[in-house]
Amino acid sequence: MDFTFSPEQDALRDVARSFLAAEAPATYVRAMIDDDRGVTDELWARIAELGWTGVLVPEAHGGSGLGLLDAVVLAEETGALPLPGPWLSSAVGATLVARHLGDHEVLVGLADGSVRGTLAVEETGTRDPLDAIACTARRRGDHWLLDGVKPVVLDGHTADVAYVVARDADGLAAFAVESPSGDLVPSLDVTRKVARLGLDGRSARRVGPAGDQRALLRRVADDLGIALCAESVGACDRALAMATDYAKERVQFDRPIATFQVIKHKIVDMLHQLELARVATHHAAWASDVDDPQREAAAALAKGFVAEAAVMITGENIQVHGGMGFTWDLDAHLLFRRVKANDVLFGRQGWQRQRLADLVLG
Repeated sequence: MDFTFSPEQDALRDVARSFLAAEAPATYVRAMIDDDRGVTDELWARIAELGWTGVLVPEAHGGSGLGLLDAVVLAEETGALPLPGPWLSSAVGATLVARHLGDHEVLVGLADGSVRGTLAVEETGTRDPLDAIACTARRRGDHWLLDGVKPVVLDGHTADVAYVVARDADGLAAFAVESPSGDLVPSLDVTRKVARLGLDGRSARRVGPAGDQRALLRRVADDLGIALCAESVGACDRALAMATDYAKERVQFDRPIATFQVIKHKIVDMLHQLELARVATHHAAWASDVDDPQREAAAALAKGFVAEAAVMITGENIQVHGGMGFTWDLDAHLLFRRVKANDVLFGRQGWQRQRLADLVLG
């Protein structure tokens, strides 16, 4: 297996990095923290023009027809900011549902950015997020009525459509709710908007094949988890660069603190964990793209390991900066918030490790 990115993927990364540096600098990220929508129409239009909204959409439905590895390239760059807005929830989460479950009409709108979607899975508890689903669906004529609460829906207050995972008589299934209009709620990650979606008899459209859709939804959750890992890797890349640059510049006792053994050890440990996290993420994305037999194990390994490594790396960045690291003015806390929130989304690390053990040991 060759994990070197292709020239096209390297070019995609270069374009993404230069575009985000110009269009979404630190001032933009800070401004969106206080903006309830979390994105400007102008930036979203530019993202759509670049084709990022359709990166996972087949060409037959107006997209680029690329794979998860290509989405990982973008996710690493957005995670380094960290980028506010609905790119992950719409171009990855909702798009994966529409693609795997065959909701082609919505897929076309997701591809060109005219439709913004999201995925509502999370409920309560620390176990398998699919096992924890208590929301129910009952049929009434051509539509379904949903009951329950989804407390954590990324961009659920601004999305045009939310794919809600609920239980019907056959098992788990995805249901499309138009204009979900969830209630904005506080989140640890202040750069990402989260909404609470109360269903209470909301009308919905069932999407995908008849019967239990658990296997398809597991695939969606795994791929979205890999994209979250990529975001965290991008955040860690930036955290390591911040720590290294500051250690070279900060002088104590007439010496740069980079010359102190304890700082050297911290930065080496950060690099070690980052490289392992990067390899785990890229391998998991590759395994998904080629449908490798070890795909599930690779996804579980990545989500379980990257979550812990990313919290350590971004936390150590704060420590290297000392008292400055804890201030609002420095971006170190934004990176820590992003990776910690990513840890608990779509399968927490503890459950992922138990799942990996079950997959390996049978």
